[in-house]
Amino acid sequence: MIMTDLRYAFRQLHKSPGFTAVAVLTLALGIGANTAIFSVINSVLFRPLPYYHSDRLIDLFSLDPAGGRDGLSMAELQDLRAQVNSLEDLAEATAIARLQPISLRAAP
Repeated sequence: MIMTDLRYAFRQLHKSPGFTAVAVLTLALGIGANTAIFSVINSVLFRPLPYYHSDRLIDLFSLDPAGGRDGLSMAELQDLRAQVNSLEDLAEATAIARLQPISLRAAP
């Protein structure tokens, strides 16, 4: 029964090459888009960060007057390092511009 259905399907696809081309192109684009989206989501959300004990990383920030996130100054990092005993270490990550590497520098 299945072989008869497959022969019929291939016969119909062979009769209309335009429809076949559109169907194959649509499937190829759909599969390619799903693969690309899964790859991005997998690398961003599901894989752990490439740092030792990445589950213990936290993001410290201050709020600017408008309520947005603002980075900490080196003086604030030094104060935190001196006064907070529950943190193992502190480092500052600064992204100067998009598409450029992020530099990490530890507070002295």
